[in-house]
Amino acid sequence: MRLTAAQIDTIKSTAQAVLGQGVQVTLFGSRVDDAQKGGDVDLMVEVPQPLKEPALIAARIASLVSRGLQGRKVDVLLRAPNLMEQPIHRIAAQQGIAL
Repeated sequence: MRLTAAQIDTIKSTAQAVLGQGVQVTLFGSRVDDAQKGGDVDLMVEVPQPLKEPALIAARIASLVSRGLQGRKVDVLLRAPNLMEQPIHRIAAQQGIAL
């Protein structure tokens, strides 16, 4: 996994600040592979409660995490009971690393 402990703390604390306790963050995509270089930070953020305005929440988390990671590009995928499950959710869950 190509993230430092400080970057992981930034990601987790940001997700908790936006969505509260009980949030689970999973890193997936190219940052999981130590052999690769560069790439954006792909995150799946899971919550046990339904979400209102998921696009706004995803954008807020992405912008705050990006700021905390000195402008690195961040993509956020949300998973909640009221959101439709897509194939990318299964890929992230199977290939990702829980932070």
